[in-house]
Amino acid sequence: MSERMCIVLVSGQREQLQMAGMMASVGAVSGMDVTVFVSMNALRYFVKGSTEAAPAEGEMGRLMEQKKAPAFRTLFEQAATLGDAKIHPCTMAMDIMGIEKEGLESYMGESLGLTKFLSDAQGAQVWSF
Repeated sequence: MSERMCIVLVSGQREQLQMAGMMASVGAVSGMDVTVFVSMNALRYFVKGSTEAAPAEGEMGRLMEQKKAPAFRTLFEQAATLGDAKIHPCTMAMDIMGIEKEGLESYMGESLGLTKFLSDAQGAQVWSF
């Protein structure tokens, strides 16, 4: 099994964001080399100070909120700060949304284009949410 995990995060749905956050944080604190590529509908949740709630797809999303499961934002921050995960915003999505690097959460790395991310992901486990 590869010791590298790459996650493509494009969903704006709570359950997808939550699972990606759990995989990134558990992988990173377990010593895996974790890279997360944040694009499309997911990027808005990583804007500095955003408190927008991601919509639930189904019952599990509502239960996670009700039972006070750790928020996906917290999981990604822990992945980066405790496990040294690399979390990169998509350059194209930033351009389309008019977001500057300074407008993103502090644990976000430099923006990447899809070509660079795919090149870096060669030989790694790749997960998409």
